[in-house]
Amino acid sequence: MPVKEAKSSIQVIERMMNLLDALAHHTAPVNLKQLATETTLHPSTAHRILGVMVESRLVDRIEPGTYRLGIRLLELGSLVKSRISVRQEALPFMQVLHQALGETVNLSVRHDDEVVYIERTAAGNSMMRVVQIIGARAPLHITAVGKIFLANDGGASAADYAQRTGLPRYTDNTLIDGTALAREIDSIRTQGYAFDNEEAEKGVSCIGAGIYNDEGRLVAGLSVSAPSDRLNRDWAQQVRQTADRISRAIGFHG
Repeated sequence: MPVKEAKSSIQVIERMMNLLDALAHHTAPVNLKQLATETTLHPSTAHRILGVMVESRLVDRIEPGTYRLGIRLLELGSLVKSRISVRQEALPFMQVLHQALGETVNLSVRHDDEVVYIERTAAGNSMMRVVQIIGARAPLHITAVGKIFLANDGGASAADYAQRTGLPRYTDNTLIDGTALAREIDSIRTQGYAFDNEEAEKGVSCIGAGIYNDEGRLVAGLSVSAPSDRLNRDWAQQVRQTADRISRAIGFHG
């Protein structure tokens, strides 16, 4: 393709994207004159490009000269959503965090009253027993990510969970008192991250944060585990920021 022709094709694509962006900013159908003004396109140019977009169903023509986003975008969005894998999207971010901190990074999801670990990045010489195998499970109250899920459930979640499970003890640090757990859950709602203070395994601590999908629903948790004498609580912001990046990668806009 000649350079001039290629440049012209790219320009058309850029103009098409500008028109889509302009339409996206309006909840009601928009007339041609306004779209041309907002995109700084000549009305005849905007009309020509919109015509092609209407044919491909990216844009719907409501009446002569009035347009809105097309149903094809919804179809494509649903297709993209169905193909998104939290694990696949999270892994590159997990690897970056692992390289930055030099400690084990875990990805987990909730199943009933437990978290299930679905991915892990760690150095080959890691001696920690926790989450040795992907697929391992742990009760919500003894893990940082589990507490994130409890905090997301609402005000009475900790009390309901405590009554349901009896808060079994795993170490001397495990929270086995419902009032203490509820107090910690309240703090987690405010700060947006949680700690496991040797509650699952003696000598091992953890920092966790939540991952949210395009509907704003908590779908997974990211955590960093390390021997307690190496874990720096100031890493909490890095963990939360990485979890936020993963959330945006799967469509979260909050």
